[in-house]
Amino acid sequence: MKLQQNGVVSGVRFIASPNCDWRANPDDIRLLVVHNISLPPGEFGGAGVVALFTNRLDPTAHPYYASIHSLHVSAHFFIRRDGEIIQFVPCVKRAWHAGVSSWRGWEKCNDFSLGVELEGDDHTPFSDVQYIQLAALIALFKTEYPSIEIAGHSDIAPGRKTDPGACFEWPRLNHILLNK
Repeated sequence: MKLQQNGVVSGVRFIASPNCDWRANPDDIRLLVVHNISLPPGEFGGAGVVALFTNRLDPTAHPYYASIHSLHVSAHFFIRRDGEIIQFVPCVKRAWHAGVSSWRGWEKCNDFSLGVELEGDDHTPFSDVQYIQLAALIALFKTEYPSIEIAGHSDIAPGRKTDPGACFEWPRLNHILLNK
């Protein structure tokens, strides 16, 4: 993988999301936010996340979709349980993943962060390959943005968000990063 000048990572599938805008400073990336998502909730492998991030979610396809189909959200990356990485927003742009958030006194984390969604939920362990792929992205971004920090959505929006959840193993991720 390599981060290209246009903010797209080579070697991953790119599906453009309209749910993004330009960063005030494209070089000001200080944070990578780890999330989890599954659509429908608790189900993996379907097309729901891609549909949500591209504004194509059919509100009649599942009862839960009726309440979220009009949301305009995205993340930079989505890592499926089988390890496939899909990029939705170039890193030079602001994805709409963090919502009301703050990190180390900085408000509006979308302005200076990258969002990575792991296919999963708060109650299901993540797959080995998801940790490996997440570590690969982090390693890439640490070379491009040396001061980047890593946090969970729950860290930047405490009380509002719980992801990546209790099943996410931070020590496991750190072990992989240290042995890269």
